Amino acid sequence: MKNEGYKQRIADILLQRKLKSAAAVLVQGPKWCGKTTTSEQLASSTLYMADPDTIKKNLLIAETNVKTLLQGDVPRLIDEWQEAPQIWDAVRFDADHNPGMGRFILTGSAVPQNLDKIRHSGTGRISRLTMRPMSLFESGESNGSVSLEALFENPESLFAEADLSLDDICFLICRGGWPSATNLEKEYALDSAFSYHDAVINTDISRVDNTLRDPNRAHRLMRSLARHQGAQTANTSIRDDMKVNDTDTLTEDTVSSYISALKKIFVVEDMEAWNPNLRSKSAIRSSDTRYFVDPSIAVAALGIGPHDLQNDLNTLGLFFETMAVRDLRVYTDALDGNVYHFRDKNGLECDAVIHLRNGHYGLVEIKLGGEKLIEEGAKSLLKLEKKIDTDKMYAPSFKMVLTAVGNMAYRRKDSVFVVPIGCLKH
Repeated sequence: MKNEGYKQRIADILLQRKLKSAAAVLVQGPKWCGKTTTSEQLASSTLYMADPDTIKKNLLIAETNVKTLLQGDVPRLIDEWQEAPQIWDAVRFDADHNPGMGRFILTGSAVPQNLDKIRHSGTGRISRLTMRPMSLFESGESNGSVSLEALFENPESLFAEADLSLDDICFLICRGGWPSATNLEKEYALDSAFSYHDAVINTDISRVDNTLRDPNRAHRLMRSLARHQGAQTANTSIRDDMKVNDTDTLTEDTVSSYISALKKIFVVEDMEAWNPNLRSKSAIRSSDTRYFVDPSIAVAALGIGPHDLQNDLNTLGLFFETMAVRDLRVYTDALDGNVYHFRDKNGLECDAVIHLRNGHYGLVEIKLGGEKLIEEGAKSLLKLEKKIDTDKMYAPSFKMVLTAVGNMAYRRKDSVFVVPIGCLKH
């Protein structure tokens, strides 16, 4: 079912590619991020497992004759496949006995409850594609005049114009990258993130594994995670933060269970540490950095809006970092890479390291903007560059300070790129 008003996604390119190299593709990610709509653009037939009118019938067929659910023109889209986990093995079996690539697209916004019904990993048959909420380039706020891919070629010069104001950035953080919200008037677009937050704490966090969880406790957890965006915060610290308004019996295991549930529904997506070869023996911090998959979730958890961010630049800086990481992850997926963070025992850090499969990488510091902050970011990048042992690995392809505001992108004399987020694309 093709959507005439559909906004092109970077995942469109990735999905087309994966369908040419695998019998089936699993498209996973948070609710409302556009998985089904994107998959519908390429599907020739569709089964909506969670359709209220047919879900009972679909589940019965899944138990008695699951192959029937696979019948239809290919690529066949099976939406919310995790409602009947046995579909996974049925797709894998079909792939083994029917030659040809691109036969199925599976979409899901949660890890299945009953993993015991899945007997095979799907390796070699089912490829995975993770979707996230829209980047600013996909939603139309970034003009895309600076390509992340082109930066890996380390151009000698760079110039592009940007026009996002601080007001714009505050609004975009609070609106988030939810596709439906990008089409709404501003006053209504901000409601989407609050609706998402409410659905998570009241329903989704319990439904993911059929474990009843307290909505108030889930809300307190999400508030705590919001306050620790961009930090390497242990579960014990989050527990202590929550206990101020919780009971003394709140345990670290309970906190871990709640966070695990949020990860299973793709609400939380922490960032792993990067482990480069360094000239010195400086110890590298290996803890993950805390992030929501979209900054608007953090905003909704704290119950704030654009004006609150404008009046608190420290909080704005943290939430802008979450938005920048979201966009960098989306763009880096298109380049066949991953995004990491770096920090050593002496406090030297790098907000984002874009590492491609071929071994090339770029170093990124994320700042609101302004001469002082840009200078701080550039110095940190240059200091880290000097520590990398280039006899054992590549030198960085580029060093970039990614800013919230600024009217142009340019290359400094020290070769550090300064790029406003309103210029960037994959």
